[in-house]
Amino acid sequence: MKTLAPSLARNFLGNAPRWYKITILAFLVANPLVFLLVDPFLGGWLLVAEFIFTLAMALKCYPLLPGGLLAIEAVAIGMASPDDVFHETEANFPVILLLMFMVAGIYFMRDLLLMLFTKLLVAVKSKILLSLTFAALAAVLSAFLDALTVAAVVIAVATGLYTVYHRFISGRGFDDDHDHEDDGYVQERHESDMATFRSFLRSLMMHAMVGTALGGVATLVGEPQNLLIGETLGWGFTEFFVRVAPVSMPVLVVGLALCVLLERTRLFGYGAELPASVREVMEHWNERESAGRTPKMRARLLVQALTAVALVVGLALHVAEVGVIGLGVIVLATAFNGVTNEHAIGKAFQEAMPFTALLVTFFAIVAVIHEQGLFAPVIDAVLAQEGTGQLSLIFIASGLLSAISDNVFVATIYITEVEQAFLAGGISREQFELLSVSINTGTNIPSIATPNGQAAFLFLLTSALAPLIRLGYLRMLWMALPYAVVLSLVAYLATVLLLV
Repeated sequence: MKTLAPSLARNFLGNAPRWYKITILAFLVANPLVFLLVDPFLGGWLLVAEFIFTLAMALKCYPLLPGGLLAIEAVAIGMASPDDVFHETEANFPVILLLMFMVAGIYFMRDLLLMLFTKLLVAVKSKILLSLTFAALAAVLSAFLDALTVAAVVIAVATGLYTVYHRFISGRGFDDDHDHEDDGYVQERHESDMATFRSFLRSLMMHAMVGTALGGVATLVGEPQNLLIGETLGWGFTEFFVRVAPVSMPVLVVGLALCVLLERTRLFGYGAELPASVREVMEHWNERESAGRTPKMRARLLVQALTAVALVVGLALHVAEVGVIGLGVIVLATAFNGVTNEHAIGKAFQEAMPFTALLVTFFAIVAVIHEQGLFAPVIDAVLAQEGTGQLSLIFIASGLLSAISDNVFVATIYITEVEQAFLAGGISREQFELLSVSINTGTNIPSIATPNGQAAFLFLLTSALAPLIRLGYLRMLWMALPYAVVLSLVAYLATVLLLV
């Protein structure tokens, strides 16, 4: 045992810092004591705070491991049952399908995406215009597609651009094998430009992620909770857009204007320009790829382009669940491009599966929130208000809760409670509709403050790209702060002034 104990201690959470390991162990010891001996409600909120801590320390240790230990213990001591966790997971099965298959489908379209966005990067020399383009494109796409799909595309593009430059500054040829996660071969004279390039990519990623929220709030299909709210109210696509427009359109305009302002002022980590050396490498790579493109390569790009068209049409017409369409993308993009090796197909799933597992772990925490009634006092306080006060408070409450929890879960709870109040005669149909719009905007906009509320933000934070561009939890909070504050304020004012 004497020889095993040090090894067990070292193996626990691997290379995570010693202080981090001790902190997680302290959480595991404290949770049953607080929940069973002090107060279940307090124990539930303590668990939520601990899980948020694991997300904040994602670069120290992937949150699935410590978060999973917390979730297992929560079920073991009775905070929620295994059935509760299963039901939360089952309710979010479409999201799981999306992550499993759509992200992998995007992987098989990376050649086309890298070519298109490299040309865009080379052609657009203004960082402000490029940032605005990324934010606007993400907003438009997210209004009709799923935000996670858009996030997967943007992440794939950024990873491809990073790989091209990292290969060059590591002294590797474009066709050489290369590990873009290993900085051991990066030449010292390129380190400054690489740091600037990382900052450049961070800002583009954050503009794009905010863009997914700007577009996602506006339409029936933009976010999962939108569809839930629309179905509850009986609103079709057009009516939903019109009802939400008094809030969503001012938020969109201000959001895009803020994108420009942040790039001009270079505040909150924005404003980094593309270094001349990086642009030169991208131009050289673009010219080389164009000149050396064989008929086989052009055929591959054609198949990927046709698959992309099929993807957009399928998503726009909602011919099937997004994840099922993603599976179709995998089949088309591989069958017609000669990818028949199981190992080659398996590589496409490496990016999404850890996050899928983390999301299911998060659903276990959501199950605890539900079973322990952690949001109940807030819900009761909101429904105790009347008129504009009720509208105002429900926006604030849903926004704050969405920033620390899943926004779909928060919207589900609130719309259910408000519908019951309407059916019981407690509120009018008009108030029911106004409250529903407030819930929609409250769960979509303030939730950009943290990665906890927006799945697209969390996906970026836990992706393989985040450590490459040095995007951790605290840095993401800082870069999201101006957007979260300004857009939440605009959405709040529009909710209480323009809706009534």
